[in-house]
Amino acid sequence: MPKDGNEQEEGKQSSLVDKIQQLGQSTVPTAPDSNIHVLSIIGQVEGHIQLPPQNKTTKYEHLLPQLIAIEQNPKIEGLIILLNTVGGDVEAGLALSEMIASLSKPTVSIILGGGHSIGVPIAVATNYTYVVPSATMTIHPIRLNGLVIGVPQTFEYMDKMQERVIQFVTTHSNISEEKFKSLMFEKGNLTRDIGTNVVGADAVEYGLIDAVGGVKEAMETLNKMIDDRKESGGVVQ
Repeated sequence: MPKDGNEQEEGKQSSLVDKIQQLGQSTVPTAPDSNIHVLSIIGQVEGHIQLPPQNKTTKYEHLLPQLIAIEQNPKIEGLIILLNTVGGDVEAGLALSEMIASLSKPTVSIILGGGHSIGVPIAVATNYTYVVPSATMTIHPIRLNGLVIGVPQTFEYMDKMQERVIQFVTTHSNISEEKFKSLMFEKGNLTRDIGTNVVGADAVEYGLIDAVGGVKEAMETLNKMIDDRKESGGVVQ
């Protein structure tokens, strides 16, 4: 039996609510309204362990298929990533970072509020990065939550994972490995902890982020990158 106009409209609204609840956004890459897609990474990056319902989270298993859809959709010519995250699961964050870095289309990230911990490699995974003046980035050594087996292999595993983070960040930004490690192991900057809290302009000065700016600057840069890519035959400059 065919649906009338009201039932169809209710169905569309219900579908939209489901998308917002599941993905945190009103549109998905399969039907973009423009040639630029916006991806938000908000709260804590949830990985292999489900976090309590009161936590604001971004589930990495929701983002991975979206990134594939963005890569495959010919109508999407560029991607903007909005970051306001406290960090989260290290392996999930690195997986997202590698996926973003491997996209063939131009990408720009904007750090709003905070891009802490594993949010740092996610931020620098794009072709160009912006940070708003008031935003901060916390750089610190890797930590483990839950049961930790106190054997040499555990510490070796953590050391190797930390090295993966350091190598990714220094490869995808202009900060030197020596400077990044000095920020990571700084004492006294964070109360009763090791690490550094870097504010907007300082992140640019250190070479971690490309420039201070927001939506306007990000859109201008991304549109220029899209135009350059078309002129160069599909190669991201």
